[in-house]
Order: sequence, then structure tokens, then C-alpha cells
Amino acid sequence: MKFTPKKPREGINVSDTHPLTEAGLLIVGLSAIFAAVVLALVFFIDFALLYLSADTEKKIFSNWTPEDLVELASDDVRTAETQALLDRLVRHWPDTVYDFRLEISESDTANAMAIPGGLIVVTKGLLDRVQSENELAFVLGHELGHFQNRDHIRQLGRGTVLGLLIVAISGNEGGANFGMTIADLMLRGFSRKQESKADKFGLEIVYAEYGHVDESWRFFDRIDQNADIASDLVVYASTHPAAGDRVDDIKFHAEASGWPLAGNITPLNW
Repeated sequence: MKFTPKKPREGINVSDTHPLTEAGLLIVGLSAIFAAVVLALVFFIDFALLYLSADTEKKIFSNWTPEDLVELASDDVRTAETQALLDRLVRHWPDTVYDFRLEISESDTANAMAIPGGLIVVTKGLLDRVQSENELAFVLGHELGHFQNRDHIRQLGRGTVLGLLIVAISGNEGGANFGMTIADLMLRGFSRKQESKADKFGLEIVYAEYGHVDESWRFFDRIDQNADIASDLVVYASTHPAAGDRVDDIKFHAEASGWPLAGNITPLNW
């Protein structure tokens, strides 16, 4: 029997699937792989940082200031007084291993953040808006609460992972800047549960310092009631619980703890 070869059908090397469909499947597949890598790295960072002691964190980050995230106002005359207030508050947490230091950021947006190693950054915008030492004490106490609960170190790890991945993908300076922005938001974007626990710790510190918790919530009261202030403080509101809910929670916790809601208010010296 004689073999007679046949010509292959026309278009045999061309897929029957539409090119747009193939491109879509490729994008979906790569996105799924990327998401899996991100989740795996975040899980690994979370797991690893569970075993990073506060002592080790202090040694690694004790002199670190994230200049890519904050522009410091080194000549602000309020730095020394705010540091002195922080030092007084820290006395009510005697077993802490941190040597807390305070810096003021040039930002006009009211905000505060806890940086690994014991650094607390408050913005000029926040200091311009607080109206009593008691208000400021609660903000600082809240940030101390993040250190006490180790929230800050885990958030930094997650932000760093996402930032580095974005830089690796973009491969340019713009990507690096966006990556640092992601790290910044992760560092400040704690969960509602984390924020509530930090509030409780901060309130306990304020009570220990003043013998009452009056004015602790006034800063957030003004955010909730004054539309102009609220628009100015949009970043603070976006990285912390809703102001109205927060005031209710603070008062509820104070009453449940039997702490006086009224007392003498200490003015600021600026």
C-alpha cells in the first residue's frame, strides 16, 4: 500500500482561540500568580515579625527616620515641649523597652504615626489644631498603644513588601515613589480593632497622668462637628476610625473603667 502524504490543514499553527481571549487568560493567570506571591510574602512577613522582639526591633530601628515618608521640621520650637509631654506619659508604661523620641513633620495635614524603633511623628497640622495638652496627650498615648500592641512593626512589613513589589514591576523612580506611598499608607492604616485597642491604652495613659480623661476626645469631636476642619483632616480621618464613633467608644470605655470624664484642663504653651 502506497503512502500518500497529505498537506497539513491551512492555519494549523494558529490557535482557534481568539487572540484577545488568550491575552485575557494570560493576564488573569499572571495576576493570580502575582496575588499569590504577594499573599505568601505578606504571610511570611507577618509570621516572621511575630518572633521579632521589641528589644531586637529597638536595636535595628533605634536611629531610623524614614525620610522617604516624612519631611521633618527640625526647627519647630514645639518639638522640645512635645517630647517632654511624651516622656511624662511614658513613665506610666514602666516596663517598656523603647527609648521614645518625637519628631515633627512639615505636613499641614493633621496626623500622627508610630515608626519602628520608638519614633513617634506628629505633623505641624496636628499641633496647629489641638487646643489643650490633654488632647495632645491622648494622641501621643494612642501612638504608644500601637507600640504596646506591636501593630506598627507588622504594618511596616506589609507595606515594605507591597512597595518593593511595585518598584520591581515598574522599574522606575515613579514606581519607587508610589511604592513608598503604599508603605506609608500601610504603616498608618490599622484595622478598627487595632485602633480601638490603641485608644484604650492611650486613655489609660491619660488617666494615669491627669487623674481624669476630660478633653481626650475633643480633637475628634471637632472633626465630627466642624465641616471645614473635617475637610482639612481628611487624611487623619481616612487612616483612623470615624470621629463620631471614636468619641462614643472613648467615652464608653472611660465610663466602664470608672474614670472621671471631667477635670482640670492643662493649656498648651504655644
